[in-house]
Amino acid sequence: MSEQKMWGGRFSESGGRQAEKFTASIGFDRRLWRQDVAGSTAHARMLGKVGVLAPDEVATLLQGLEQVAAELEAGTFPFRLELEDIHLNIERRLTEIVGPVGGKLHTARSRNDQVALDMHLYVKGVEGELIEGVHALQAALRGQAQAALDARIIMPGFTHLQHAQPVPLALHWLAYWHMLERDAARLAQARERADCSPLGAAALAGTSFPVDPQAVARDLGLAGVYRNSMDAVSDRDFVLDLLSAGAILMVHLSRLGEELVLWSSREFGFIEIDDAYATGSSIMPQKKNPDVAELVRGKSGRVFGDLLTLLAVLKGLPLAYHSDMQEDKEACFDAVDTLMACLDAVTGMVATLRPRAERMRAALLRDWSGTTDLADALAKRGMPFREAHAVAGALVRVCGEREPERLSDDELRAISPELRREDLALLDPEGAVEARQLFRRVAEDLG
Repeated sequence: MSEQKMWGGRFSESGGRQAEKFTASIGFDRRLWRQDVAGSTAHARMLGKVGVLAPDEVATLLQGLEQVAAELEAGTFPFRLELEDIHLNIERRLTEIVGPVGGKLHTARSRNDQVALDMHLYVKGVEGELIEGVHALQAALRGQAQAALDARIIMPGFTHLQHAQPVPLALHWLAYWHMLERDAARLAQARERADCSPLGAAALAGTSFPVDPQAVARDLGLAGVYRNSMDAVSDRDFVLDLLSAGAILMVHLSRLGEELVLWSSREFGFIEIDDAYATGSSIMPQKKNPDVAELVRGKSGRVFGDLLTLLAVLKGLPLAYHSDMQEDKEACFDAVDTLMACLDAVTGMVATLRPRAERMRAALLRDWSGTTDLADALAKRGMPFREAHAVAGALVRVCGEREPERLSDDELRAISPELRREDLALLDPEGAVEARQLFRRVAEDLG
């Protein structure tokens, strides 16, 4: 005779067998075992404090949960598909270890608030890890920025992928630092919203047992509890917060990856990516491909998809809990795994890449990216800026590929009587950077 399910009182002996494989989540939610054991431990202690369980029963349950955790840590835990999820697997194994008292652990608790608690603990924990990963990448960017500032490396700044104005390389690195600073802030805000316990809501309407949800929250290091029991079991906004912040973070990692791909190409040659973060070609011996940067760029789509998955799951659900919400886990786990891997890869890649200052300097020659400063100088002398803009543009047209210093005085006057030969010095990239005090501003940003 087959064993009846732990929720099988309502069903015949064969009830639910057809759905067993389809509904089981143990294949992916087993990674929540630490959170599940922690939540059960706190719940058992609380039941003892409020007098629902006797002290000896609590001690037996805690001892059994310690053995369950040891088996899970050692990889010897006997997972069983027919027990559907990590919650029932742990409870059944606990009962095998401690006997019938194991069945008392689920008193005043539903899998609805249990799984929500597990996810709160998981999301809060991984958001802290992701923030650390973001800070590590920021440190690598600051290191590159400081080295570039010390060497006073100047590069073309771009708009529309066209040379725009000369900028310090350090300014470019720090732009990404500031993007990541916002990412860290978003993750921190999401972590605050995940810092809440739903336990005590039971299935959706609370429980008649004299539970103390605040005590459970304090035991688990959570800041508070849900005020509404239906919201507690149906809320997955905190997971959406993580996925949303993660998607924006991946946008920034992808943009950085795109620039590293461009900059490492022969056409740019602005950087050399360390061999540890590049691969070769199976047919072309000369190739050095920026595969890590490309994959980071590509993997952004996975995290975007994970966010869209959960948005689609939740958008049509009435209150309170539905099995649809089981789909939050794989999307969340995939996004977290992808984010962790990408942060680690990009951090190593940024920390070890080598800028090629001479190629950046060469790219600035006769690129006219200092022309804005010439227009500004004419405007400062009283010429309307639109006219100054036209004069500077005419200078570029007349010069073509010639160096502006080779223009005769007559040619300068033909462009505009207001042009002076000393104005041509403003076209120098170093002068343009100094005019905006960009090195000083970068130094202040670096602290």
